[in-house]
Amino acid sequence: MEKIRATAQQYLHQILAPVVHLLARSRLSPNQVSIAGFILALMAMAILLADYPLAAGVIFLLGSSFDILDGALARLDKKTTPFGAFLDSTLDRMGEGAILMAIAYHLVLEGQAVAVAGVVLALLGGMLTSYIRARAEILGITCTIGWVSRPERVIIIGAGLIFGLLMEAVYLLAILSLWTAGQRFFHVSTILRRQ
Repeated sequence: MEKIRATAQQYLHQILAPVVHLLARSRLSPNQVSIAGFILALMAMAILLADYPLAAGVIFLLGSSFDILDGALARLDKKTTPFGAFLDSTLDRMGEGAILMAIAYHLVLEGQAVAVAGVVLALLGGMLTSYIRARAEILGITCTIGWVSRPERVIIIGAGLIFGLLMEAVYLLAILSLWTAGQRFFHVSTILRRQ
């Protein structure tokens, strides 16, 4: 899965290279791009709360694409900083949480209690996936394995909103996020036991 993810990211970087160069000429900072992506995620949340899932999905995917642009811009301008990385990852998690909160509210209005529980499990799985990786890196262990990291979660959420498959997307996201957290936990546990 990591090879597929790396190949897809490389392909996306090539496609978005002209946009990154345009951003560099505009004098926007990588942090400003990160903040713009977060603002779009909040807009997607508001649009979904107003009951326009298709538009919310498009805006959410657009805002999430800024996650590629900010890092690429930082590398191009040689402006990579610990604060920028911290801000980017924090805003990414907040944006993902915001859209999932709106999805939960949308499902409550439809009387889909089980699907709302699925949103909570999806949030838990995403949080654990990120936490286990961060904790592993503190221990000096690389931990990028697993079926779904943030880009895949974003695609599942966006597709569910756009194609009207919200409940299916929630269940899929919950299962795959928890599975990925389990994969990472097992990976790190195995390495630590061997040490």
